[in-house]
Amino acid sequence: MELFSLQGKTAIVTGALGLIGQKHCEALAMAGANVVAADIDEKKVEAFAAKLGAQHGGLKIDVTSKHSLEIAREQILTRYGSIDILVNNAAINDMFENPAMAKELSAFENYPLAAFQQSLNVNVTGVFLCSQVFGTVMADQGSGSIINVASTYGMVGPDQSIYKNPQGEQDFYKSAAYPVTKGAVINFTRFLASYWGNKGVRVNTLSPGGVENNQNDFFVQNYSAKTLLGRMAKSNDYQGALIFLASEASAYMTGANLVVDGGWTAI
Repeated sequence: MELFSLQGKTAIVTGALGLIGQKHCEALAMAGANVVAADIDEKKVEAFAAKLGAQHGGLKIDVTSKHSLEIAREQILTRYGSIDILVNNAAINDMFENPAMAKELSAFENYPLAAFQQSLNVNVTGVFLCSQVFGTVMADQGSGSIINVASTYGMVGPDQSIYKNPQGEQDFYKSAAYPVTKGAVINFTRFLASYWGNKGVRVNTLSPGGVENNQNDFFVQNYSAKTLLGRMAKSNDYQGALIFLASEASAYMTGANLVVDGGWTAI
């Protein structure tokens, strides 16, 4: 089990307050890492980190701001002395404030340019900047693991039929923004793995499937029917894969895309 130990390692998780982000942090802490939970809400992320334990920390970070990331980098290095693991988890997944407008606004013909650009800024530029600022530390120290969180929709097109209600009406469309940005993340992983391979920095993608989280029953049923395991993911279903990628258990693995989707993309 020493292969999976992260004792003495410092791990940063962006988007730490999200459903999966919290589970990422908990898993890294259980494996022995010093966890830096990073998110945009300072009070909430500090409170969350405190629950993990005294050796862990919460930082307000804007992944789209290089200045914000540079400040965080110096704070982390001052406290822990190294940066060993980066989980690029922060991302935007479309939510519409007015449910009555969701169908109209999510349709490709009407999808707002501003929403598309915001997704590019967070989901792609954010991964680029975090990797540049924190990954350079890893390259300089000669070791590290970067885990970019993508999605099944980074590999295959969305099945719009799963968003139809029992009456056959389309409640919502999966927009172009999420698949486009997650596809970019997967290929950015390959670039960075080839660029920093000789520096001892491993870079891999974790592509999760959908997580059950109080969605409409019809959606859960539609989604589950497309997986070989017949269900959506639980929020903790990605913890093992994350620790594998972060630890020496995957020491000879870089530039890869680890797909954990219940079999969604297998057929």
